[in-house]
Amino acid sequence: MVDDLADDILAAWVEWRRMQQLAITNPSSPTGLAALDDYLLPRLAAGTDMPTTEWRGKTVLAATFIAATVGCSANQVSGFRKRHELSTPQPGPCPLPVTVTGQINGRPWREHLDFNEAPSLMRHLSTAAMIVCLYLTGMRPQEVQGLRSGCCPDPEDGGRHLIRSRHYKNVTDDDGQHVSAGEERDVPWVAITPVVRAIRVLERMVPEGELLFSSAHHDFVRGRQFNGALKNAGMNQRIESFVAWINREAEFQELPDRGVPEDPHGAIGLGRFRRTLAWHVARRPGGLVALAIQYGHMRTVLDARTSSGYGSRSCRGIHSVLDVETALAAADTAARLRDRLAAGEKISGPAARRAITAAVHVPRFEGRTVTQKFAKQAADYLARDGLVLFDNPDASLICVFKRDNALCEPGPDATAPNQFDCRPGCGNAVRLDSHATELLEETDRINKLAALSPQPLARRLRIAAEQYRATADTHHATAQPAEDLS
Repeated sequence: MVDDLADDILAAWVEWRRMQQLAITNPSSPTGLAALDDYLLPRLAAGTDMPTTEWRGKTVLAATFIAATVGCSANQVSGFRKRHELSTPQPGPCPLPVTVTGQINGRPWREHLDFNEAPSLMRHLSTAAMIVCLYLTGMRPQEVQGLRSGCCPDPEDGGRHLIRSRHYKNVTDDDGQHVSAGEERDVPWVAITPVVRAIRVLERMVPEGELLFSSAHHDFVRGRQFNGALKNAGMNQRIESFVAWINREAEFQELPDRGVPEDPHGAIGLGRFRRTLAWHVARRPGGLVALAIQYGHMRTVLDARTSSGYGSRSCRGIHSVLDVETALAAADTAARLRDRLAAGEKISGPAARRAITAAVHVPRFEGRTVTQKFAKQAADYLARDGLVLFDNPDASLICVFKRDNALCEPGPDATAPNQFDCRPGCGNAVRLDSHATELLEETDRINKLAALSPQPLARRLRIAAEQYRATADTHHATAQPAEDLS
């Protein structure tokens, strides 16, 4: 929506506003009336579609569009309707004179953009940009609501884009009273490319220096002049409306698998984006989600707890959310390890004894709501260097993370491995029989691919397959039951 369709939608909005102004200012003149007759009478005589819109549940002539198109007044369009008794005109489109450049699935997403859909498309575009900002920065909703045009300038030295924003949580004056206006964060947010693009789209919607989600400039459908930024309830409603539009568009584009399935946990509220981001960082290393590389680098920055980016002014910021998701993922890994060992699987690797010990001594995390107590418990659990388990499905192993042994070059204060940089021979790795089975299945898959590949590529693929097979063979030769290591 942001990358491929924004230019079309913004151009349609500019044209929509221009036509709205023309319809208001066009005088009722004989020339305009003649142009109106020339435009509509042939359609009426042929019984073809008329430019229409929906008004109070009825299909009526699109007076604003017609008036702006032919150069008459809106009153003259109303007069034409009455003279010819067009109470139910044949519904037809109101194509805007805007070139369609955006594509979906390799083909233009519209033959033309319609005058009637321009306001709602703007609303959905702003919602899409809002979701990108919320999801790919880890910001709280109120921090995104406080962003202003110009908050993310292009760096002069070609470095990283940084977002300057205001925060409101725990901001007090000298007397301990909450400051409703908030204050600018000491630590900026790092903006990856999709976020920068979303901000640039939002900056085209509002005046310079204005709130990116100013209520006065984001009520595209009704044009009401509210103060301040969009409120949480309104933003939540826009997300649900956007989901419904996506599903309709997916059907229209004959891409039903690209729709958004109904969420068993209810509506997608603003507060779920940070938690979901933390879930992906904790549980999906190595490219299993879009932007996984950026997520992986976020892990290294977040764990550093420094002011270099994605920082928080308090321990209850994005760090605590990430700690909770990482602790839950580690606890789940420990539970799966216990179950597999109890089922008779053998274990191998230099950290096998530590893995069994770590699987036994796992605290019970009550509930899933991020509270201060829960966050503290999670942080304490992750701080047990050498006794926390991290599943790495891409490498078919479990990492019993110990900083001094790790070959993935974690930071000095890291509480989790760089799972996207997992390296063979690490002293933290353990494997089960099921991991060896996965490696052999991958060996077969690669060999089949090699048989269909050009010779240089096939040679590299077969070398990789042999490495997988050798790793599996090493496991089978060295693996032991858990009882022998206890």
